[in-house]
Amino acid sequence: MNTDFDIVILGGGLVGSSLACALDGRGYRIALVEGSLPMQSPPGFDERKLALAAASVDALGRLGVLAHLSEPPSPIRRIHVSRQGDFGVVRLQAADVGRDAFGGVVPARELGQALERRLADLADLELLRPQTVCAISEIESGICLQLQSIADKTAATEASTTRVTTRLLVAADGTHSFARTALGIGSERHDYLQTLLVCSLATDRPADGGAFERFTSDGPVALLPMGRQYGAICAVPRDQADAVLAMDDAAYGDYFQQRFGWRAGRIVRVGTRSAYPIAKVIADRITARRTILMGNAAQTIHPIGAQGFNLGLRDALGLADVLAGSGADADPGGDAVLQSYRLMRSEDRERTLSFS
Repeated sequence: MNTDFDIVILGGGLVGSSLACALDGRGYRIALVEGSLPMQSPPGFDERKLALAAASVDALGRLGVLAHLSEPPSPIRRIHVSRQGDFGVVRLQAADVGRDAFGGVVPARELGQALERRLADLADLELLRPQTVCAISEIESGICLQLQSIADKTAATEASTTRVTTRLLVAADGTHSFARTALGIGSERHDYLQTLLVCSLATDRPADGGAFERFTSDGPVALLPMGRQYGAICAVPRDQADAVLAMDDAAYGDYFQQRFGWRAGRIVRVGTRSAYPIAKVIADRITARRTILMGNAAQTIHPIGAQGFNLGLRDALGLADVLAGSGADADPGGDAVLQSYRLMRSEDRERTLSFS
């Protein structure tokens, strides 16, 4: 196994895997470190439905990822936004602005599996899995990572670990980023005191490309079109989450209907629910010496609307563009690259965070 790389991506979730795809064919020696086995999904490959912006759909198509989906993203052609207690609403039609769709909806698990299949095609990528990081340290030439096989974790010895070095470390290892902590990068945390409940549901009207978001006193609720039915997202106060999750299908349908209203029709079927406690975690900085934080490691924001993944994908594409514009001989972890990336991404990041 090669142990010296130009770029090591820590975390094979949606953003880390997208970055690996974006860097393919650029001539770098790249490793992706992931703790799960192939096709044993990382935590980010869950039951949530992701509302991909049109630019994200286009980018994933260019990266060769969409070709590995069993079905294309369900188009979002209409958006309806309302607030409990207000008479006014916002209605947007893609056709009114000359678009076929504002974006598309895809289950996170299916997108993750498509990314896994695309990773298998990449000639320049070495997949280091199932591996976990034991330690991260700075060395003169870059960053050193101590990796350990998940299978060996119960019997850790110096001999069972692998030393890997890289000129650039991209930490895409999630909200509770090991790399962020190990490198001494602080973060600010805000607990929404909410749990997100997600499921599929059907109403007596076909979804037909309509997306809805409603802001209520207990948190936002949303419906995302998935063919003729919807992906339903409901933020519930943390202290009520267990009781709501324990409801049977009929009771939960009534609960969601009461929170959401009737604008999408009468709820006739509710699928299995999954629960995700949510919090906002913002890193104090997104770069350190020979290191870039990306995805949830850099910023974990409210997941309704998939702003976090859309932002993380733009970060990945931005880094690929910076490296492409730096020249073949440029040091991928050098100060010039880090500064260019930081400047390129700062405005988009700050704007997105201000709305989350």
